[in-house]
Amino acid sequence: MRILTCSAVAACIALTAPQFAQAQDLGSNFSRDRNVSVRDRPRPDYEATGQKAGGFTVYPRVTVDLEHNDNIYAVATGKIDDNIWRVKPELAVRSDWSRNAIGFFAGGNIIRYADHDTENTEEYTVSANGRLDIARGSNISGTAQFQRLTEPRTAITAGTPAGATPKPVQYNLVTTSLVGVKEFNRLRLTGRLDDKDFNYKDQGVASFNQNSRDRNEFYYGGKAEYAVSPDTAIYATVTGNKKDYDLKTPATNRTSDGYVVGLGANFDLSQVMRGDIQAGYMKQSYDLATFKDVSGFSAAGNIEWFPSQLTTVGVNGSRTIEESVAPGAGGFISNTIGASIDHELLRNVLLSAAYNHSNDDYRGIDRTDKRDNFSATATYLLNRRVGLFLTYNYLKQDSTGVAKASSFKDNKLTASVALQF
Repeated sequence: MRILTCSAVAACIALTAPQFAQAQDLGSNFSRDRNVSVRDRPRPDYEATGQKAGGFTVYPRVTVDLEHNDNIYAVATGKIDDNIWRVKPELAVRSDWSRNAIGFFAGGNIIRYADHDTENTEEYTVSANGRLDIARGSNISGTAQFQRLTEPRTAITAGTPAGATPKPVQYNLVTTSLVGVKEFNRLRLTGRLDDKDFNYKDQGVASFNQNSRDRNEFYYGGKAEYAVSPDTAIYATVTGNKKDYDLKTPATNRTSDGYVVGLGANFDLSQVMRGDIQAGYMKQSYDLATFKDVSGFSAAGNIEWFPSQLTTVGVNGSRTIEESVAPGAGGFISNTIGASIDHELLRNVLLSAAYNHSNDDYRGIDRTDKRDNFSATATYLLNRRVGLFLTYNYLKQDSTGVAKASSFKDNKLTASVALQF
């Protein structure tokens, strides 16, 4: 398990949860591991060994952040700054079996503001995952996870100016998933079910009742891939969804059905480039005529370029339908494009930078949001137990239209130390 840092608990979970190894795919036409990115490259001298416990390995870890934020309420004028401490203990357990796998994860995020204790909050996550290997190229995997999360003031769904709610919005998220994979030489079939249950804590403010956002989202779909060659495959995918809101009031009931269909390709070409690109059509239809249906061209893509073994350049983009909290709008189309670069200055010194631009077009109301996000991180791995990090993040939001939200700029500088065993 590698020492890595992240600015939000959700990102930390993605990096440090016990990811069990995939079933052996040696000789598979769908293996895309010819190239290894800077972030994924093994560093045996700087990776935690973990604690053996029978057929399992336990990975304890704790990260401490000190962040200076110059606009903690994400407002255009009257900005307020503060220093923020975060303590993130984590414990991951991973099986060491040659076949099948089980993993567990538990983690927290204790957030404390130096001068504005109304912003103090706690987050936590517990999860379990497993994989059953049926035969070579065939397996079933599942995940169950419970999270208590806090919505950042800068989130596009926050929807309120400073002071409109007494504390940041908190919510519980229960996620379960089931995935089945079957490979027939050049053909691979994948089926997937995902269920997400959102339960928001009411802030007691009538103008922004959090209970109106409680909902269940159920996704179901499949993917068929055909390997044109050992390094390239084309595929067709279809995903349907049902989003069911608990409260059925006309102003907030965004219950809907939708789907996304697409054609794409994934590839890993020589020692230069790998990626996955997809294009198709998407539609979300709402039960109530109060909200306008959302549809249009869909896209998703991620390409990595390897100019050398020490540098990885990435380009990504997407066009998706997202849920809205803005009055009168059931959803919006989010267009996002971004780029990143990771460079291994030394074996234990990494430099990273990333930029993302998004354009959110709301349907049914006059509102467009543009967001620019830039981040840069320097990582210094002292040894396999200690890592130091320094991260700068800049976020700018411009909202226009009759129903526009707040426009703001936010700068964060975070110093972190991670200890792992």
